Amino acid sequence: MSDEEKKIIDEKLKDKKNELRDDMFIGFNEAGEEKTFYKLLEFDSEETGKHYLAYTDNELDDNGNVKAYGSIVTYDGGYMKLEAITSEKEWKVIETALRVLQEELKEKKDEQDNE
Repeated sequence: MSDEEKKIIDEKLKDKKNELRDDMFIGFNEAGEEKTFYKLLEFDSEETGKHYLAYTDNELDDNGNVKAYGSIVTYDGGYMKLEAITSEKEWKVIETALRVLQEELKEKKDEQDNE
């Protein structure tokens, strides 16, 4: 990431940093438009040796399900960069982690409902 790109990001985010919770981040598309995302799960995989982030913008797909995304996380100085997941193996890692999280949340909810 160039110094100019970092300067542009800093300028766009300077007023937003205090508005973001720890589970939120601002992303930018290719056109430079910003969007707020919410972290679902962030983890390191021993299998691949990479750091992953599953996240959502809370938009719904055609079936009414919340859209979720996954990326490889790298850092350039203090800037988080999201890189595309390109292998089926890595998508399986993300899908498995999300499935486990979903099961844990369901179990927790069921325990609370039974109290």
